[in-house]
Amino acid sequence: MVRLTKIYTRSGDDGTTGLADGSRRPKNDPRVAAYGTIDEANAVLGLAMLTLEEPVKSIVLRLQNDLFDLGADLATPPSQDPNAMALRIVSAQVERLEKEIDDLNAELEPLTSFIIPGGSAASAYLHLARTILRRAEREIVAVISNPEEEVSEPARHFVNRASDLLFVAARMANARGQNDVLWTPGAHRDPN
Repeated sequence: MVRLTKIYTRSGDDGTTGLADGSRRPKNDPRVAAYGTIDEANAVLGLAMLTLEEPVKSIVLRLQNDLFDLGADLATPPSQDPNAMALRIVSAQVERLEKEIDDLNAELEPLTSFIIPGGSAASAYLHLARTILRRAEREIVAVISNPEEEVSEPARHFVNRASDLLFVAARMANARGQNDVLWTPGAHRDPN
């Protein structure tokens, strides 16, 4: 149970932050950057929620909750203690995302080109959150490039699927893909 009674602690004034296990890391540590980026994506999803309709709205709300789980997972480095209980992303969460992707995608026409983000405010916000999650994915790769660090497979898979889910959700928010703006390769190379 999380209980926040005091919002500022001054403990981060020295440029460090506390991880869930009590250890301290510099605020520019790759692990801290990764879960900070997850938080950033979640904030953009909060903006998207102001403009979303069902069924996408319920899906995004579940995703926002799971992104907090992912942040907690990333904020808790692996423990040497076999009895340590940490909130971790599990395979069932990844499987749920895959089902949601498949369900939404079944309602969409196949694409004939890449999509230019936009079409509607809801879609644009979802595309923005999607690209932020792609950055988080790159930051997670930076974490695991250190042999002393690890991030579980379910957590890595989850962030990848979450960005895929936001892609199809953005298409759904564009009138089930009818308002998608398609990329026309080389359309503006001719000055006439």
